[in-house]
Amino acid sequence: MVASRGRWGRTHAKKRHKSRRRVKEKSARSSLHRLLKCRITRNSPAPRDFPHLRNLYGKCSHSRMPWDIWLIFFVLGLILPWRGRVRMKRLLGMPQVGTIERLALYASTIAFQWFAVAVVAWRSWAHGFTASQLGLTIHDRARILVASIVGAATIAALQWLNLRRVGNIPAEARGSLQAIAERILPQSTMELLAYLALAITAGLCEEFLYRGFAMAVLAHIGLQVWAVVLLSSVLFGLAHSYQGRGGIVMTLLIGLILGTSRIAYGSLVPAIFWHSAVDVIAGIAGPRYLTPKREGVQEKENLVPRS
Repeated sequence: MVASRGRWGRTHAKKRHKSRRRVKEKSARSSLHRLLKCRITRNSPAPRDFPHLRNLYGKCSHSRMPWDIWLIFFVLGLILPWRGRVRMKRLLGMPQVGTIERLALYASTIAFQWFAVAVVAWRSWAHGFTASQLGLTIHDRARILVASIVGAATIAALQWLNLRRVGNIPAEARGSLQAIAERILPQSTMELLAYLALAITAGLCEEFLYRGFAMAVLAHIGLQVWAVVLLSSVLFGLAHSYQGRGGIVMTLLIGLILGTSRIAYGSLVPAIFWHSAVDVIAGIAGPRYLTPKREGVQEKENLVPRS
């Protein structure tokens, strides 16, 4: 009886030993698996603060980004603002900007923005960013559709009222805004159609670049939500530095609103609608309120016979 208990005890001890060893092996494999995932996804996004941008692999200690991603940020933060200022300086230096110059400006800007989006999308997918992380998905169609339409209508009305307010200011007091408006805003139906294509392109492309790509990368490197929205808005404001300091500040504030919508809805769709609404109204109401009418008035005065 004692011998039987002894054998049973030794057998039970062996089973417990094997069970502990299996648990340790399983834990080791799990740890190794997590480490390998972390290494494999070293250059793939692992955002921590965005509910719709969370990486399924969790957090990794390696958050370094490859050189081509940083090069894109360099272009967004320095090259694009510089290019915009150079082009605007050239336009302001012209004594007169006609239809051909405006159409060329619209067409070249459209082509450049789509080219930039193609390159950024290529490198984003190459480094493992998903459509959800870039804001290219719709999680709640009805909610997002309502937000997009209502928000666009509200922003369009505010933009119209703001342009009318600026139009009541004497042209001499508008500063560089007046000269910019005279050169880039459409002055005919043909120009308006081309400008509307540009406005929609800007809504699509710029939102992908600044609220899609930029915010996904900034989230990946571990920044808090507020910092991600702020820094992406700063880049967005710098891209419009050709409008002067006031333009940078105004665009930055708009960027904060658009970035917040990106967080709130987990999609770029509302921001695209809102952004496009701002630019479309600028092309429709801008010439009405900002284009000087003094030349037309002067021509009418010249036609009046003098006694």
